[in-house]
Amino acid sequence: MSVIVNDSGFTTDDWTGGFCAEGAANDCAALDLASDAQPEEVALTEALKMIRIDFPSSADGRGFTIAKALRLRGYTGRLRARGHVLADQYAMARRSGFDEVEIDEALAARQPADQWQFRADWNAHDYQARLRG
Repeated sequence: MSVIVNDSGFTTDDWTGGFCAEGAANDCAALDLASDAQPEEVALTEALKMIRIDFPSSADGRGFTIAKALRLRGYTGRLRARGHVLADQYAMARRSGFDEVEIDEALAARQPADQWQFRADWNAHDYQARLRG
């Protein structure tokens, strides 16, 4: 069972549409991307409502780059990080374009909701914003 993390804390998954593999048909509503996906090759169709990007390790930051690239290409749908994302990485996930994070119950037990919510004000401690003044 998975736990969804958003700015309000832990919540249940409300997505019931399933996921297609990368390279699926144009009518796919939700797409699963691997951490080595090429964001410029993702077909951003009208039917696409959600993209879920895999994080196989908390040390693998390629998903952040993919998310940012998809947002820069104009993707406005729901963007979810899935896998080994830590509470300390939540602000980075939000800044790179993710709306939510999907973690397993074991990680949720080790890093409870209050640790994630502590980082939910992800705009507050952005050094780039401070430098821009």
